Amino acid sequence: MKSSLFSKLLLASLALMLAGSAFAASGSHKENFQISSPTQVNGTELPAGDYQARWEGSGPSVQVNIMQGKKVVATVPAQVLELDQASYSSETEIKNASSGDRELTALRFSGKKYALDLGSESAQTPSKTDSAN
Repeated sequence: MKSSLFSKLLLASLALMLAGSAFAASGSHKENFQISSPTQVNGTELPAGDYQARWEGSGPSVQVNIMQGKKVVATVPAQVLELDQASYSSETEIKNASSGDRELTALRFSGKKYALDLGSESAQTPSKTDSAN
């Protein structure tokens, strides 16, 4: 009788751990990336260095905190994009703005099947549009 109770408790504990793991997978995310020269993100200039992108949820629209150490240095709206296959390496996508500044526009992470499209207008809270046109 004790072994039956023990088996049930063990099974219940295992189920809770698996459920917790699944919940955590869609919860908090953090990924590291590097910038090799000064780059703008959402109006903030980031000097060359090591950073971490942190966001909550699985998307598609999220707010990404760009961290340097334990300090938030920029916040940017983003779209979480699902990829067909995992990225082979971590990559930053940077475009040259009309002002001549370098702008960080996307992040891909080694071994992950998602990417972040940064500063995307569609990542921001939708505004009401007049559909009567």
